[in-house]
Amino acid sequence: MGEVVEIYPLSCYYFGSKEPKPDKDETLSERVQRFKANYAEKGMRTCVEGVLLVELFGQPHVLLLQVRNSFLKLPGGRLRPGEADIDGLKRKLSSKLSSVENGIGDDWQVGECLGMWWRSDFETLPFPYLSSNIQMPKECIKLFLVKLPRSRRFIVPKNLKLLAVPLCQIHNNQKPLQTYGSIIPGIPQLLSKYTFNTVQV
Repeated sequence: MGEVVEIYPLSCYYFGSKEPKPDKDETLSERVQRFKANYAEKGMRTCVEGVLLVELFGQPHVLLLQVRNSFLKLPGGRLRPGEADIDGLKRKLSSKLSSVENGIGDDWQVGECLGMWWRSDFETLPFPYLSSNIQMPKECIKLFLVKLPRSRRFIVPKNLKLLAVPLCQIHNNQKPLQTYGSIIPGIPQLLSKYTFNTVQV
């Protein structure tokens, strides 16, 4: 038996909306250009993302943000220079999922780091290891388990949707790579060391 993680029914949570957050990039090429410019100025980018779990129909689900009614991503984002992982993740969770923008006073329970991915170049997929021949990685992505309380208000920008996706669907993923990316499909394996205890309220 692994560490027990308590998860609560989706019905325990309130979902609302707030003003939309403007997209920084309209196209993939714009994103790559911004990525290159930031790397030239600040070096390797570090991103932190949260894995938040709820129960629905007796199954564990992970909360994902849907962007432009197409691809899905974990809530999180890029760290500021010198910012600690957990502080940055709390700030990003509040920005994407709360009415509190800066994370101060927002009680996010960030647990252990589930895994790390590395991007060797600006347009390559991230890998769950850093190859010895990669001397200057462009990005490090860290996933953290975020334990939700019995109740919480999720306030999401209007241009995003917060979806509860069953882990079994992610594990049996038949969707194109553009939908989940290369990291989300690995979440069920990362969580396999835990035992889920659904708390009925």
